[in-house]
Amino acid sequence: FKDNLQRLPSIEGLARIDVVCADKTGTLTENAMVLSELRPVGDSDTDTVRRALAAVAADDPRPNASVLAVAAALADPPAWEKTGTAPFSSEKKWSGVSFAGHGHWILGAPDMLLPADDETARAAADLAASGLRVLVFAESDLPVDDTAAPGRITPRALVVLEQKIRHDAAETLAYFAGQHVDLKIISGDNAASVGAVASGLDVPGAASPVDARTLPAAGSDALADTLDTHAVFGRVKPEQKRDMVTALQSRGHTVAMTGDGVNDVLALKSADIGVAMGAGSPAARSVAQIVLLDNAFSTLPHVVAEGRRVIGNIERVSTLFLTKTVYSVLLAILVGASGVLSQVASVEPLPYPFLPRHVTIAAWFTIGIPAFLLSLAPNNERARSGFVGRVLRKAVPAGVVVGAATFATYLATYEGPNASTDQVVQSSTSALITLIVVAMWVLMTVARPLEWWKVILLVGSVLGYVVLFTVPVLGRFFQLDPTNLPYTAVAFASAAVGIVVLEVIRVAIKPRA
Repeated sequence: FKDNLQRLPSIEGLARIDVVCADKTGTLTENAMVLSELRPVGDSDTDTVRRALAAVAADDPRPNASVLAVAAALADPPAWEKTGTAPFSSEKKWSGVSFAGHGHWILGAPDMLLPADDETARAAADLAASGLRVLVFAESDLPVDDTAAPGRITPRALVVLEQKIRHDAAETLAYFAGQHVDLKIISGDNAASVGAVASGLDVPGAASPVDARTLPAAGSDALADTLDTHAVFGRVKPEQKRDMVTALQSRGHTVAMTGDGVNDVLALKSADIGVAMGAGSPAARSVAQIVLLDNAFSTLPHVVAEGRRVIGNIERVSTLFLTKTVYSVLLAILVGASGVLSQVASVEPLPYPFLPRHVTIAAWFTIGIPAFLLSLAPNNERARSGFVGRVLRKAVPAGVVVGAATFATYLATYEGPNASTDQVVQSSTSALITLIVVAMWVLMTVARPLEWWKVILLVGSVLGYVVLFTVPVLGRFFQLDPTNLPYTAVAFASAAVGIVVLEVIRVAIKPRA
């Protein structure tokens, strides 16, 4: 399996999303990175910097993807005595290690550790604008575990890491764009770097990334306005991810959040649907409704399509079955009313027009077989609220029209209690023809938009009824006799009127659907 549903209703919930918030790392880019370049700053000794960086990467107690890439490239660290460590956190954006006799070393985000007008910070920003991840490796005057750390730092080198874009990222983003699902890239990385990656994937709005440190306060309309007009955000803190999801929800959006790290947990819990990667942290997997076991963002469209297929096709099939319920109840009420009327007036009560076998064949090709096939068909329409109302607005008028047209045919052809057996069968057959023709029209409207296989389904259903009504042995078994041409003409005339009324109603209710 490519996905694991930890909460079964989540697949239907995913069908309703209109915004996907995605972390850059692990979603648009692969988790693994490669050390591209170690660029010394000023007169820093390259060999000393490499040895110190190798020692920091080897002694980091909780290495992230960046540190792992450095450790893989600098595989021969010196055996220095470690005197203090500062693990990486999303809040401060740096980590560090202090060594006895070899200084205190910091590895982190240049825009968090250096002033904006610093020459090294500007060089790092230029590199980040090309889509590279850039860290600054610096020496501090304080032990890294000091409460005042990082203290005064001296940059020694820029650590340049390459991020490989997932081969399926562009196709996945194109799918969501085609389905009118907005994408928000929310990352803790440098905003320029995130924007460059997003621009390479043609994400709308990638040319104007937003640094989350400049975002309005949580819960404000200004934050929601910013999210409506921008799509790429960098330097986002974990609590800001949650606030951004909440702001989108406040504007009526149904939000899915994808992530793989501990810093995504708050947003995953707040989102309508949380989607975690299978290789992500245990915390992220535990709070997510859906876990992508193959770690591929490209799996998400398949899950979305499945949810839309389930909900959309249930709506179609429900319309068919409820239409049958309405016209069956209406016919029973009308026939029952004739019995009541016979008690107060000199009117003969009407028998029910159909035998049980007639009801069976009426449902074969107008509901049973078509509903089964339509329920399995692809359906990319986004699920919307108001399911019951939409089904009732379609099914109740359709059922009333089918029942009324069928009863009108029966009244026009029924010869009364003195009718012969042949006349009774012919009258029932005429009423059944009207019911089937109008019900087939309802099926066609439910099946729209028509595709080649749906046309084959409709034509096959019509041919099925032609066989039932024209093959003598089937006619005798099901007690069908369409040979009375005036009765049959009345049946088709009533059906035509019913179809016209159905189309008038469909046009009238379309703006409310």
